[in-house]
Amino acid sequence: MGLSLMGLAALSASGHSGQMIESFTPETWLILTMFGVAILTGFIDSIAGGGGLVMMPALLAAGLPPHLAIGTNKLQSVFGTSTACWSYWRGGLVEIRRNLPLVGLVFCGSAIGAILIQQISAGVLAYIVPVFLIALAGYVILSPRMTDDDAHERLSRKSYAPVAGAISLYDGFFGPGTGQFFTASLVGLRGQGLTRATANAKLFNATTNWAAVIVFTLGGKMVWLLGLAMAAGAMIGGFIGSRFAMRHGAKLIRPLMIVASLGLTGKILWDLLAA
Repeated sequence: MGLSLMGLAALSASGHSGQMIESFTPETWLILTMFGVAILTGFIDSIAGGGGLVMMPALLAAGLPPHLAIGTNKLQSVFGTSTACWSYWRGGLVEIRRNLPLVGLVFCGSAIGAILIQQISAGVLAYIVPVFLIALAGYVILSPRMTDDDAHERLSRKSYAPVAGAISLYDGFFGPGTGQFFTASLVGLRGQGLTRATANAKLFNATTNWAAVIVFTLGGKMVWLLGLAMAAGAMIGGFIGSRFAMRHGAKLIRPLMIVASLGLTGKILWDLLAA
């Protein structure tokens, strides 16, 4: 889940505002509303990624300063992705032990990205990400590899490390489409079936979120009451979504990935034009 262009514009205008102490006190109605929104975004993220398309604009519209919105979004997201990862692991689809070196790598990459976003503007990425998201959607639509059948791997786990590292750095720094990028790269480069790739993508995405949460917590960029209420909703949505994905497989994941990728692209382009 990532940063919207509204947040980027505010970050750019405030310069190094990440160094300032920010605060926000949520009202009861906002906590309840965002709990409901988190159920929806947790469901979306657990299957196709892209929950930030809904969550980040909602947090910014609620009045959270950009850095607090990013940190609080990461807090709720980490519980949703971790719940989905646990559910996929229970279903035998997540390879934790074999992926431990990659887990360590993506943790470090995301932490570095989260530190950078608190220091500088990420505006340049706003012009690049739509291109990748459109290409990703085209790949999902056209590729015969987007099924639940495993295929020949084009990259070994070791050779895949730079790809995973780059995606994790991007997630900590900016974020939109991270789940889709992990899933598509695991299908296209590691030869994994779509459902198994989705499951392992949740392992990496949960790891990147934990790293970002730690960094934003240390930086004081967290609204804990709101974030924990949203986390409860994200866990519910993540559990339900992962069960749906395991039951219906590629026939559910593939169209949702397309919709999420195009939706994120449209949102980013809309924010660019509005800015």
